[in-house]
Amino acid sequence: MTPRTTVLARSQDASTVPARRPANRPKPIDRAFVWMILPAAVVFTVLLTIPLLTGFFYTFTNYQGYGDWHFVGLTNYKNLFADDIIWGSYFFTFKYAIVASLLTNVIALGLALILNSRLKARSFFRGIFFVPYVLPVLVVSYIFSYLFTNNLPQIGQALGWQWLSTSLLANEDLAWLAIVVVGVWQAVAYNTIIYLAGLQTVPEEIYEASALDGAGPARRLWSMTLPLIIPYLGINMVLSFKGFLGVFDQIVALTSGGPGTATQSISYLIFKNGFQGGEYAYQTANGIIYFLIVVLLSFAQLRFTQSQERV
Repeated sequence: MTPRTTVLARSQDASTVPARRPANRPKPIDRAFVWMILPAAVVFTVLLTIPLLTGFFYTFTNYQGYGDWHFVGLTNYKNLFADDIIWGSYFFTFKYAIVASLLTNVIALGLALILNSRLKARSFFRGIFFVPYVLPVLVVSYIFSYLFTNNLPQIGQALGWQWLSTSLLANEDLAWLAIVVVGVWQAVAYNTIIYLAGLQTVPEEIYEASALDGAGPARRLWSMTLPLIIPYLGINMVLSFKGFLGVFDQIVALTSGGPGTATQSISYLIFKNGFQGGEYAYQTANGIIYFLIVVLLSFAQLRFTQSQERV
């Protein structure tokens, strides 16, 4: 083969090799992915974004949900901070969310530890404990309403307990505890499942080694189990707190915000006065403030949990 022929052969081989794409050149997006995402993006924008922006616009008006309206500027936001009913609903909501979140996670962690142990019929008990979560909230609340109104007062009278001799739902100081009981009873199941998933990730060898070193159950729980399931603890706390801040169904079925306004949560107040009391713009402004508070608290909880994971 002559040198000229060799050069021609090499040039032909080089022409058949596809040109390499530059490393910094972005990969083209497949049209199939675009058509898959586009409908979801349109639905999200139409059903969520547009109503949110429309509601935010009305917060600067005196719109009642019907009829004419006029711009009032920041008046609605200013009035929120001087409204005792608004402050009362925020106090009740956060008090309820904090107490219910702590009780739910303590009980759920305890149940998860029991169900994760060498217990007979573990699968059966896991299924039983998950039943409250799948029951409708309103149905459960109405059942508890009957218990609080009829059965518990009879027990209180038999025991001579004055505070329990009448319905808790009619007691302005104790009605919120009845709502806590219902919320915790139904929320424990879901949190228990998450804690069980976290406990399954803890190696058995760690417990065996700690037992050989003489560590007791309390020591193993505090020094080994809890540090290893911190991510699951953080997830449960964030989800629980955020969920309890939106308490609504239990209040509708148990107290309707009473006695008086003692158990009037933020969500219930927005619904009641916004849609039935002609305070659409005012309560929408309340909802905007409420939304921002929930977002900030969620981020703060996540940052705190992440900082604990690095320790």
